[in-house]
Amino acid sequence: MDFLVNGAPRRIDITRLVIAGWTGRDKAAVEKHIAELGAIGVRRPRTVPTFYRLGAGLATTAQEIEVVGEDSSGEVEFVLVSAPGALYVGVGSDHTDRKVESYSVTVSKQMCDKPIASVLWELEDVAGHWDRMILRAFAWIGGARVLYQEGTLDAMLPVDELIRGFGGVLPDGCAMFGGTFAAKGGIRPASRFEFELEDPVLKRRIGHGYDVIELPVLG
Repeated sequence: MDFLVNGAPRRIDITRLVIAGWTGRDKAAVEKHIAELGAIGVRRPRTVPTFYRLGAGLATTAQEIEVVGEDSSGEVEFVLVSAPGALYVGVGSDHTDRKVESYSVTVSKQMCDKPIASVLWELEDVAGHWDRMILRAFAWIGGARVLYQEGTLDAMLPVDELIRGFGGVLPDGCAMFGGTFAAKGGIRPASRFEFELEDPVLKRRIGHGYDVIELPVLG
């Protein structure tokens, strides 16, 4: 995939895609998200956090994705990207089929592409103020743009703890989604999803958006 890092192009071949779930520091908030998903039929996770391995080809910087049916939705997450000699952070959407999720979380995540913004930051540049950075998402629902998710990264497991839980190292070519917040108003589909990572200290942000094209279910 082609990214911009500090304004310079860098090609990073994503060969491993991982979705880290249930990564909140606040156990009450994790339980809230588990309950939120339980309300749509999703079973409790066996372990917290959980690391879901997906096909690397699902990672995309495209401005639209195609999904089957009307039961999918996005969720904003920070994304760690490992490359030779560097570890970067970006932002993406773990778009998931919620109907399939009710019987298998792993299969549901494999059903949908995972949009990622094409800009990355050096992790070391933001490590000192990591907890102050903000994840935010907007969803287009019924023709209106609504705030869908928002929160600071102090609600998520620290990067070193996340990587330690994964096995201690992110191999080159690995992209790991780092967890999300509960949706404002509940999980629901949208015709378009927009997301961003804001750095209030260095006064910058990374953003991306994509249209959701629904394909018919014929049987």
